[in-house]
Amino acid sequence: MHYENSVEWVRNLDNLSEEQWRTPIAEGKWTIAEVIGHLPAWDQFILDSRLPYLFKNRALPEGPEVDELNQQCSLESQSKTKEEIISKFIKVRRSLIIAVNNIEDDLWETKVNIGSTALILTDYLKGSIEHDHHHFKQIENILEGSKKVT
Repeated sequence: MHYENSVEWVRNLDNLSEEQWRTPIAEGKWTIAEVIGHLPAWDQFILDSRLPYLFKNRALPEGPEVDELNQQCSLESQSKTKEEIISKFIKVRRSLIIAVNNIEDDLWETKVNIGSTALILTDYLKGSIEHDHHHFKQIENILEGSKKVT
């Protein structure tokens, strides 16, 4: 349900002014555009480099260098429009929703190995959801703060 709700949550950011959209979430931090702009890359990583491998007893591809990927996404987000960023988020997130919904019921409780950690798929995806919640809360906080100032 979180993934479904996140599509609408991000779609509602289209109502932000350009100034709000380009507002840093804190001093020296990314803008709202950059925060939303980096999420599709991580969804795509799950789609391409985790879900296809988890139940096939095949070695997982190495994950990207986190800071490098995030920096690349940040730079791309600076040159894209709000509409482009939101559209990409929705497109990739919908692909993730479809992939997750197509996982067979009996696989949800199967232990998978990610590095040296064994966990069930639900626990793995909780990490992705917590990542979203962390960033959505940052955005909510800055938007609430800007309402108090006006």
